[in-house]
Amino acid sequence: MGKREEERERKARIRLEKELERTRAMSVFEEEYSGYQYICGIDEAGRGPLAGPVVAGAVILPKDNPILYLNDSKKLSEKKREALYDEIMEHAVAVGVGVVGPGRIDEINILQATYEAMRLAVSNLKIRPDILLNDAVTIPEIEIPQVPIIKGDAKSVSIAAASIIAKVTRDRMMAEYDLEFPGYGFASNKGYGTKTHIEQLKERGPVSIHRRTFLKNFL
Repeated sequence: MGKREEERERKARIRLEKELERTRAMSVFEEEYSGYQYICGIDEAGRGPLAGPVVAGAVILPKDNPILYLNDSKKLSEKKREALYDEIMEHAVAVGVGVVGPGRIDEINILQATYEAMRLAVSNLKIRPDILLNDAVTIPEIEIPQVPIIKGDAKSVSIAAASIIAKVTRDRMMAEYDLEFPGYGFASNKGYGTKTHIEQLKERGPVSIHRRTFLKNFL
């Protein structure tokens, strides 16, 4: 092996060691609650947009086979999120998704709709969790013990995994909606109130996936 290859391998080992260390640092809550067999991370995507559903993810990760590079989904590139989504779906003990649409959001408000999506995600797991690690919230009407963690998607691998599942699921849905309702830029803006989105909204009016209660300031 030449010096160049040796140097490349050395740098790769250092990168891997750093990532293992970072993953261990993001597993402190999983370690703290390791007495529970099934630890489930919960997070959501889509509380703020003007259009589309709110989506929650629930993920039980394996204890003996860590998935590397998990992080708050907003800190990852789209390509990295997609790759990690596939890895989570392949290796997680269980994955659940909950989707609550714009009509229901208008009916019960975004916070209650988020809680509903989270309850759905938990109910869609094939295994009942023993404890929930939630990103910042305590979910009403759930009997499983819960630990709300502020900025949990950057502090817990389980919550980070749930944030990736929620975001990739929702982004894919918004790309589909873009084909159904062209012109609003749903594939790129994901339903958020970008300048182009708001201009189109004023010019063309809302479509069925817009949250009417979110549009009062624009229409």
